[in-house]
Amino acid sequence: MHPAFSVILLTTLIGAGQGLFLALYTGESYSVVELLPPQSSQFYALGSAIAVVFLIGGLAASFFHLGHPERAWRSAAMWRTSWLSREVIVLPLVIGLIALYGLAHYLRLDLKIFGVETNVRGDLTLLIGAAGSLATFGLFICTGMIYACIKFLQEWHSPLTVINYILLGTACGFTLATAFAVYGAPDLVNFYGAWAIIITLAALVTRAASLIRNARIRHKSSLRTAIGVRHSKITQKSQGLMGGSFNTREFFHGTPLWFFRSVKWIFLVLVFPVPVALLLAGLLGHSLTLLYTAFVVQYAGLLAERWFFFAQANHPQNLYYQTVG
Repeated sequence: MHPAFSVILLTTLIGAGQGLFLALYTGESYSVVELLPPQSSQFYALGSAIAVVFLIGGLAASFFHLGHPERAWRSAAMWRTSWLSREVIVLPLVIGLIALYGLAHYLRLDLKIFGVETNVRGDLTLLIGAAGSLATFGLFICTGMIYACIKFLQEWHSPLTVINYILLGTACGFTLATAFAVYGAPDLVNFYGAWAIIITLAALVTRAASLIRNARIRHKSSLRTAIGVRHSKITQKSQGLMGGSFNTREFFHGTPLWFFRSVKWIFLVLVFPVPVALLLAGLLGHSLTLLYTAFVVQYAGLLAERWFFFAQANHPQNLYYQTVG
């Protein structure tokens, strides 16, 4: 498939925003049960604002992929059967809940405004955050299932697609939270950093599993099934047309094989070992520069990973248009 940069930005930006919010809510939840020291409301409010910026940035990027952006609202109409429609509905919901979570922290609101007295610190933000977390995981699932549900693209049609979207986005968000915590919550730096490393390593396992699976795929379609000829030796000499077309542009990445293979190794290095090493060095040396570099490197690697994810999908129609005579 041809990787659209707008979709690459959409999926990576919203993934980082979702992961950052999950990190914030995890830190607050741990502090309520006294596993971590409590942090200021401003820390959670500012962190939520950053997460919202990432999510809105991803939403804005998605409009560049539309032929008629003014009709974008129609994409939600098929929510009963389309994972894309469900994503279109859930994404604004996630943005709204995270914004509300941050606003409640900023204004220091609790359930007393509704006449409810509890002994739980941050009772209202915990409830909003719980709803936001459920919606966030729902958004991860919707985004991943857009691709995992396509049966004829065998590289995508796997539970690993959804799992990788969840783990890669969460890892990026926790890496960002580690650097962000240096300013407003130093007590959480080691906590976020440790979880960023753990989730990144877990993502390495599942992403490597998907690469191994895809390398072993035996495609159901072939030249014989494409043209209905059962001859044992068929060689394609022409794609049927001499000029380019929508089919040749949108269903194949069009890059040399060496470039395609290089991108795989680039993202494997930038997403996993380099950020882990930078996080460890930053945590041990208390270096903000190294922690921010870990996020920048990992996000750059995720851009390459998402490009490879789309490019690796081999659309059956390429059996007709893969060769120029």
